[in-house]
Amino acid sequence: MASVRDMSDPTGTPESLALAKQRISEEPPITAELAAEHGLDEAEFALLRGFLGREPTFTELGITSALFSEHCSYKSSKTWLREFPTSGPHVVHGPGENAGVVSIGDGWVAAFKMESHNHPSYIEPYQGAATGVGGILRDVFTMGARPVACMDALRFGDLEAPRMRHLVDGVVRGVGDYGNCVGVPTVGGETQFHPAYNGNILVNAFALGVCREEEIFTASATGVGNPILYVGARTGRDGIHGATMASESFDAESETKRPTVQVGDPFTEKVLLEACIEAMKSGVVVAIQDMGAAGLTSSCFEMADRGGTGLEVDLEKVPLREPGLTPYELMLSESQERMVLVAEQGKENVLTEVFEKWGLSVVPIGRVTESGRALLRYDGDVVADMPVRPLVDEAPIYERPVREPAPTVGADVPSSSDPGADLIALLDTPDLGDKSWIYGQYDSTVRSNTLVGPGGDAAVIRVKGLSSGLALTSDVNPVYCSLGPRQGGRQAVAEAVRNLACVGATPLALSDCLNFGNPENPEVAFQLRECIRGMAEACDALSVPVVSGNVSLYNETEGTSIHPTPTVAMVGLIEEIDARSHQTCGSSFWRDGDRLFLLGSTRLELGGSVYARILHGIEAGAPPNVDLSAELALATLLRKLHRDGSVSAVHDLSEGGLALALAEMCVGGSGIGASVSTALEATALFSETQGRALVAVTQEHADTVHEAAAALGVGAAEIGQVGGSTLDCGFEGGSFSHSVEYLRRTWRSALPKALGL
Repeated sequence: MASVRDMSDPTGTPESLALAKQRISEEPPITAELAAEHGLDEAEFALLRGFLGREPTFTELGITSALFSEHCSYKSSKTWLREFPTSGPHVVHGPGENAGVVSIGDGWVAAFKMESHNHPSYIEPYQGAATGVGGILRDVFTMGARPVACMDALRFGDLEAPRMRHLVDGVVRGVGDYGNCVGVPTVGGETQFHPAYNGNILVNAFALGVCREEEIFTASATGVGNPILYVGARTGRDGIHGATMASESFDAESETKRPTVQVGDPFTEKVLLEACIEAMKSGVVVAIQDMGAAGLTSSCFEMADRGGTGLEVDLEKVPLREPGLTPYELMLSESQERMVLVAEQGKENVLTEVFEKWGLSVVPIGRVTESGRALLRYDGDVVADMPVRPLVDEAPIYERPVREPAPTVGADVPSSSDPGADLIALLDTPDLGDKSWIYGQYDSTVRSNTLVGPGGDAAVIRVKGLSSGLALTSDVNPVYCSLGPRQGGRQAVAEAVRNLACVGATPLALSDCLNFGNPENPEVAFQLRECIRGMAEACDALSVPVVSGNVSLYNETEGTSIHPTPTVAMVGLIEEIDARSHQTCGSSFWRDGDRLFLLGSTRLELGGSVYARILHGIEAGAPPNVDLSAELALATLLRKLHRDGSVSAVHDLSEGGLALALAEMCVGGSGIGASVSTALEATALFSETQGRALVAVTQEHADTVHEAAAALGVGAAEIGQVGGSTLDCGFEGGSFSHSVEYLRRTWRSALPKALGL
């Protein structure tokens, strides 16, 4: 089989082979100390020597270090991940494949997943974020689904912290440039700023694709004798030890580890996407997987493990970007835009024609065997001969010791003496201000499917050819998770369900990105376990299975961990979608005279609130309670009101409570205000009681809201009317008034001002 080559290609040249063999001869002897440098403890090193029955080669040690890393094996989280519900009426493929797959009706499916690229983005923010987007797109189109939407969940530190403005700028540009160049819209996400991320920022990327159910592909290498094909960009030294680096804590030297950060090429990714989708339609692709974390190692070993097979690979055939790469480097490189395919034997030329038409290298590098082992050669020499299953399916699993942290000392949160001024102070922060400086750098409308883009409670996209649509949201409150991990985990799932309900969507499933500190710290292990259990409880109560996800541990620097951040990316179905209704029924006021209802019950809950944390420097106490039955009732009510056409605007209450939600409904739209009167006392305007939403309805639909809410046991208090150019808010013992223009100006300038723009 031919490959696309040029005169500068060093692959297989005598000079490259000679250089590689010289470098192989200089590889260090295998010792326990060297294994420890690769992240293997004494027991894991003994396990490797045991199933080999001899000392490992340097290449075998590198392969094992990658496959036994947290990033690939989930060895510190798998015990608790088993508590997640993973099946449901819409689930086609749950965890274990490159992406989860759910049915969306009429024979169509959606494939989606969320992944982290935290450590690379801290070291080199532009490339780290860009390749995070590239990797998650490949996870989706590897399943046979064409990517149609992306989201990103970003956590930054205090903007005054060292390098932080540089990190914000690089990450945002990296996310935007890669997605924009590939032509996939970024339709939603979230961004938070908190000192807990001063030493470890978080970059979580999500992608969703659609296709016919019969077009879904899996990554199981089957068919003894079938060829293994390498497709896409050439291999370089970038990204080596990326998986193991993602399984280590940062220290003072981490900033210098630039060689471990991959370099992305979105234009090659676009060509690879189109070529792979065309190849999969040819009928001769047996299995396909992208070379993500750990590169050739993870793709080859995981495909063989899923298929119950073995493999033989001739590594000198791998296309090179530079001469002299050793087998160790070839197996661990995380160069981007590369895929591994298993083809039907004798039909390779069909794929050759497809990929060469797109100008991509396609090279046979090995074959599937029945041995259950990975036999790797380099220019005829065996450099690795290892059993597959012990390295993948039987990798060590640990139940780390847990210890509940001492509860934070409670503190009295001062009452609000001027809620109008407090509202302005909150709007004037990068956390709560307008994020359009960020998402304005992303193309959110390319492919013409976006009905509701960034800035709302949830994004909404149409699926061409279907009467239904999809809603997407990303949610978590890390402060809640820090103060009360079980409640924080429940809240992340509940808020995502609530946000989907605000646009009329029923949840189908979720993907998660579980970002935590060092699991060998018993207090971090406790946070991980409790957050997962809280999420699982909410998933069970709200009928949301987990179909894919990622665990990112060791997010700590110099012994200081991030806040526990179990990000939830949820996808929902809107069965009958009307483009016009979703343009008018958003999260902002747009029609004078609408009556305004507060749904749900309000309690004075300020633990972890932005009122306490941002305005008074208090991050203590218990987070708001999450009543899952009340959340289910509210979501059911909101979906019913949407179906009945009763609502013109809907917005959930979360950070900042009622006061901030009212302001956001004013500033996000056409400049219309509202007049509100409530019996709440001033401080309760900022309470973050869960399970609440604001809805605006016409006069004729007011009775409908009362009746539907009563039938479901949801409180519904009429609190005012939409109209005018001011937000007038009366509360127990006082009132405040701000022009919408003043609110909007404060809100829009907050983030650019904090960035020094």
